[in-house]
Amino acid sequence: MLTLTLALRNLLHAGLRTWLNVVALSFSFVAIIFLQGFYDGLNEQVERATVAALYGGGQYWHSSYDPYDPLTLDDAHGVIPAPLDSLIAHRQATPILIRPATIYPQGRFRSVLLKGIDPDQTVLSIPSALLKDRSHGIPAIIGSRMAHSTGLQKGDMVTVQWRDVHGTFDARDVVIAEVFRSTVQDIDNEQIWIPLDELRRFTRTPDEATIVVLGQRVAPPGSVGGWDFRDLSFLLRDLHTLVRMKSVGASILYLLLLFLAMLAIFDTQVLSIWRRRKEMGTLMALGMTRGGVIRLFTTEGALHSILAALVAAMYGIPLMAFVANTGFALPNAADTMGFAIGEKLFPVYSPSLVVGTTVLVCLVTTIVSFLPTRRIAHLKPTDALRGKLS
Repeated sequence: MLTLTLALRNLLHAGLRTWLNVVALSFSFVAIIFLQGFYDGLNEQVERATVAALYGGGQYWHSSYDPYDPLTLDDAHGVIPAPLDSLIAHRQATPILIRPATIYPQGRFRSVLLKGIDPDQTVLSIPSALLKDRSHGIPAIIGSRMAHSTGLQKGDMVTVQWRDVHGTFDARDVVIAEVFRSTVQDIDNEQIWIPLDELRRFTRTPDEATIVVLGQRVAPPGSVGGWDFRDLSFLLRDLHTLVRMKSVGASILYLLLLFLAMLAIFDTQVLSIWRRRKEMGTLMALGMTRGGVIRLFTTEGALHSILAALVAAMYGIPLMAFVANTGFALPNAADTMGFAIGEKLFPVYSPSLVVGTTVLVCLVTTIVSFLPTRRIAHLKPTDALRGKLS
């Protein structure tokens, strides 16, 4: 306790030098927590939107389905097995049939994915209920990105061409029932959604599907012959990898900030030891051991991080609370980054992030404060009183 009191008194006595170090170190606290909260918010926001719109509680894929190989789509369909059909009947899962197709908007042709979905499904946030009205023909819905790239608007009619299971080409005109907005690009880009029963009838695939999406709190029925279950850890793997890579890139900035702050602490310790040689000799002459002197100077250095944490809390908490509530307004170009972010990004500052960062910075500061004090272990009181360190 005496060492702590004496260390705190010495720090406050140092005046401006102490507060410059404290303010510089507080910037490291705030910057690390602020940036990591940015990436945590990005991960959480994108994951939540993607799960709600596309992945649900996991997906069963037909064994021939490969989302990265469009050539597999002609064969990637099959009759839905009984365990999955039972979940669909109880509205706990929804089937989706995917077929490659070509559309001809405004005299041009464009390759798209034609997806059939049950208009009554509630598993996914896709606005499939807009496909119920068939009074004006075969209804279809597209995303805002698809509408922008093709020039299609609500009420437009467009010709869609596909091949059925026998390889026969067929075509129909569909009416754009609605243009929906979604942050999830995987349900928007180059895709047209129509009623599932219509697509099954056109392609001659009754009771078949390409994937079956489970509800978010529905337990998978286990192994199903000819179908592979993909859980959320598998489906979100690319997203987590991408966010992790960006976090690793940001860690370079963390290390740079920490290095600059620690360099200031180290230099302060070296200067303090050099200037206070006679004080150390006096303390040792009065009975303080070399270990006690080392603890005193190490404690002084460590207290920089405690004071920095308090200063960081004074301006960091209001700043981060404001940003977490209002979010970052993102430019339109962010929509092309491949993230389901939306117009704003809301950082997430978890207690574990704040506590973990504080402990890390305090630990590193303590270690850096200890390093210059090792010379004190060989110091003789008589040499210190004469102003010598060796």
